[in-house]
Amino acid sequence: MTLTVSYIIIVIYSISLLLIFFYSLAQLNLLINYLGNKRQNQTAAKFNLLDAKEIPYITIQLPVYNEEYVMDRLLENIAKLEYPSNKLEIQVLDDSTDDTVIETAKHVKKLQETGLDIVHITRTNRSGFKAGALKEGLEIAKGDFIAIFDADFLPSADWLKKTVIYFKDEEIGVVQTRWGHINRDYSTLTRIQAFALDAHFTLEQVGRNAKGHFINFNGTAGIWRKECILDAGNWEGDTLTEDLDLSYRAQLKNWKFKYLEDVETPAELPVVISAARSQQFRWNKGGAENFRKSVTSVVSAKHIPFKTKFHGVMHLLNSSMFLCVFIVAVLSIPMLYIKNSYGHLGWIFEVTSFFIVSTVILFVCYWFTYKSIQGSGFENFIDYIKIFFTFFSVALGFSLHNSIAVLEGHMGKRSEFVRTPKFNLDNIKNSWKGNKYLAKKLSPNMILEAALMVYFLFGMYSAIPLNDFGLFPFHFMLFLGFGFVFFKSLTARA
Repeated sequence: MTLTVSYIIIVIYSISLLLIFFYSLAQLNLLINYLGNKRQNQTAAKFNLLDAKEIPYITIQLPVYNEEYVMDRLLENIAKLEYPSNKLEIQVLDDSTDDTVIETAKHVKKLQETGLDIVHITRTNRSGFKAGALKEGLEIAKGDFIAIFDADFLPSADWLKKTVIYFKDEEIGVVQTRWGHINRDYSTLTRIQAFALDAHFTLEQVGRNAKGHFINFNGTAGIWRKECILDAGNWEGDTLTEDLDLSYRAQLKNWKFKYLEDVETPAELPVVISAARSQQFRWNKGGAENFRKSVTSVVSAKHIPFKTKFHGVMHLLNSSMFLCVFIVAVLSIPMLYIKNSYGHLGWIFEVTSFFIVSTVILFVCYWFTYKSIQGSGFENFIDYIKIFFTFFSVALGFSLHNSIAVLEGHMGKRSEFVRTPKFNLDNIKNSWKGNKYLAKKLSPNMILEAALMVYFLFGMYSAIPLNDFGLFPFHFMLFLGFGFVFFKSLTARA
């Protein structure tokens, strides 16, 4: 390896590490905001739902697509929501292309016969995907407020009463609730996903919202003011995360968002890697697409404080951190050899300490969010250490897959909205292995992940002849992470 190539590798490696470090500092600031918010007594104007004149009209939208395993559960649960029937409408926005359309129509008809105001809306094409369905439903929606639930969400009976009251403040455009997980302990994969989502729904959402920084509607388990949707330009299907897109356009229009950490809306986590892959790809590519679409507007907005702009940029760059992590991972082995080939460059490797510091910061931040849901105490802390490093390893294993998604998003490559298969695993009769929506083919990415598993095994071996074990733990976690993702993907073929 020539000295010139070595310098190029060092520069790319160092820039990636510094970006990760800045991201961790942003997370630390959100932790400070989060802890500060916990000490505040929150008061807000609220609708009095005991006064018939103050009860707002709500339309519930249920965007669904080929949801054979959860449609009955969804409709039965939504029908139980407690709210005055003369102020409630339910739209089943059904883009399905399989036999579920027929079964859903039958179920909707039965609910209509009970007096429920529910309509079954189908489209001849999936133009705009979920955003297109929401937009078409909005055109005929009766409600002034629009509640949205994905097919696997199970709001409590009093959910509407707990959330719509905050729209008494006419500046609020969105009320978002925290996601819960009905199958958190199903497997290692579900525990990891729950861990990551809990961090987002505590540290990030509260940390940003507490200081008036931009947050995002999470696509489900929240309510929009109809006026806010229209004022922000309505739903658009030009990104894979239409929720993040509309959220930023609304907040740039000075609409306020209200986040309710204490209101939990349970949902089902993907239980197989292939389902998690499709979800991760959509979220991460959509994040990069929204960075392209919105970052200039955020940075150039004159009415937004600098700190809100900073957090907005870091928020839009969230998914891009996977690309930085992947670059650091791949280049760490060449860096090991550069370090032992060019002694005069040894000082450069002090930059590696940024990664260690970043990891420590994230460890501290995630502990506070973990204990807010799971509780504190020594035993929980030991469990936390286990889940943190398991999460960290598997996140590294997903870095190739997610980096490809991020690159496609930044390059403007368009792709279809691929929905995440649902399983209804709270019902013991059901098994994910018979799910007809699962991917059946071995993807090229999986082959690359197997190669990377071997590559980082080589990185571990390299520590022996070089007598340099500084990166051994990192390479070990990478080996485990890529191994986990590869073998789980291999055994989860439908």
